[in-house]
Amino acid sequence: MFRKIIFNLAVLSCVWVGSSCKEVFDLDPEEALTSQQMYRDIFDADAAIIGLYGKFSTLAKQYVVLNELRADLLDVTDNADVALREINNHNVTESNAYANPRPYYELILNCNDILKNFKIMVETNKIKRAEYNQRYADVIALRSWIYLQLAIHYNSVPYITESIEKIGDVSAIASKPAIPLKEMIKQLITDMETIPSVYLDPYTLDNTFVSNNVDGYSPTTFFINKTILLGDLYLWDNQFTKAATMYKYIMTTSDRLGFEATDINVWYHLYKITRGQVSTSMGQIAVSYDANINDENRLLDNNNTGWRSIFARDRSNTIYNGVSNTSNISRDPEWLWLLPFDNKFLPENPFVELFSNVGGKYLLQPSQQVQDMWNSQTQTNNFNFDARGKMSYKTVNGKPVVYKYLYNYLNPNLTGSVISLVGKSLQEKNGRWFLNRAANVHLKFAEAANREGRRKLAFALLNSGVATVYNGTATDKTNLMNTFDVPPFDFDARNGDAPVRYRSSWHLATGIRGRAMLKNTTVVGDSTIAIENSIIEEGALELAFEGHRWGDLVRVALRREDPTFLADKVYDKLRKANNPNAAAVRSKLMNKDNWFLPFKLQ
Repeated sequence: MFRKIIFNLAVLSCVWVGSSCKEVFDLDPEEALTSQQMYRDIFDADAAIIGLYGKFSTLAKQYVVLNELRADLLDVTDNADVALREINNHNVTESNAYANPRPYYELILNCNDILKNFKIMVETNKIKRAEYNQRYADVIALRSWIYLQLAIHYNSVPYITESIEKIGDVSAIASKPAIPLKEMIKQLITDMETIPSVYLDPYTLDNTFVSNNVDGYSPTTFFINKTILLGDLYLWDNQFTKAATMYKYIMTTSDRLGFEATDINVWYHLYKITRGQVSTSMGQIAVSYDANINDENRLLDNNNTGWRSIFARDRSNTIYNGVSNTSNISRDPEWLWLLPFDNKFLPENPFVELFSNVGGKYLLQPSQQVQDMWNSQTQTNNFNFDARGKMSYKTVNGKPVVYKYLYNYLNPNLTGSVISLVGKSLQEKNGRWFLNRAANVHLKFAEAANREGRRKLAFALLNSGVATVYNGTATDKTNLMNTFDVPPFDFDARNGDAPVRYRSSWHLATGIRGRAMLKNTTVVGDSTIAIENSIIEEGALELAFEGHRWGDLVRVALRREDPTFLADKVYDKLRKANNPNAAAVRSKLMNKDNWFLPFKLQ
């Protein structure tokens, strides 16, 4: 096992430290160093972290397939193989490559091995206690995230924390006692709560691998956000106030770090879902129109400004992406966790093969169900479509193509044909793995707040923001535009000039649908259930194809003890695709035991 880690680590390290990649690729894995030779100092510890994330990025394809194709937003194309069709039809055999948990467990064993060696390093004074704590927290969090994914898809899975020296021994894991989803979540909460709160924060600038751009990328968004993960675990465990507290900590990053005094634009916009920007030199990331808001052909649909630019913007832009001199965060107003794929290093971008019908195999496509969802929305200018749909997928050569992952590979024009390559050839498959961003945090906070009885606040964050929903006609804003609630449900969005000038930190926050220029949702019947339904639907509209959908459906269906919440959505997807298995799949999914994949290490 250790030799495998070191070889992958060396491949990734050649990118980070500028050494000769030829020398790395010429290295026989059998020549890899022993742990005593490898874990010598803080630089080796950092190299181990980078190598771990390098291997972690090989999970991208499996992650998106399992979390989106099993749900209702992705469908197969005529080119899809048997394995993908099994996933789509919820009829998965043990030999299905996408259902193989082995890649996840290989990473877990990598984590365990690194943790063991980090412990030796700190005990032998090769690294300082603070250096150990920060890196230990990162590895524990990444391992916990992997275990959460396993539990979501397989329910009962073996939980192992010890190091296994030989890669072949991974198969022995199957004989370990399995922990079901509910218990696994509690175990992972325990693991994460052992991390001191200071080490839940991102890496600080005294780490050279986050303080400098590497090959045009800012490493500040490479690493798992530990606070969000703990919030997710609390949300799965129905500890709603604790979940909201974790999410609010992220949402108020610019407040905590004192940007009111140092950079007012960052204070207003960072992670707060606004229609503005953190700098005048970067375009906004909201759905917008150029000059004429009543002409749908003037929709801002490019890589530099507008909602599409969230997924496409040049991440070497130091103003959009640069690290503040006074904090340990990126000024990126949206992304909290994102990994790049680049032709300069491995692994290769898997999303071109999955989604593109130019240079790829075009195996998966947006479902008719999600297309209908986008087309059923109404914008504030009364256009009857959600512009996020137009930018999440494109019609290319007559076929619907998931485009979120392709903007750094192919340039589409308005008619849907490809007018140019972003790189020099079809083999230059640059792209990104989208893991977590501010919109997801806001939706999860709204889900927790709604279940904690703060329905109006949840409605505000989902729709047009606190400033709008908590407003009134009075000129005096002292007691308006503010939730006046206890933490973490306290939001001050006051914006007025009487009796004093108010420009509170949330006054520009427009809510998820406000940023998308959509009209507010309506609340019918049980308000808690209705708002929760709207939150989960908005997750589909905003976060489609990013890997959140299956987990969202499972979590809410389990909370409600209502399998129809999940089964009906999958049924609607299959029915609209004229899939003859639609009714049978719905019947199968009415039994929650059938939500989970067969566990077999291949």
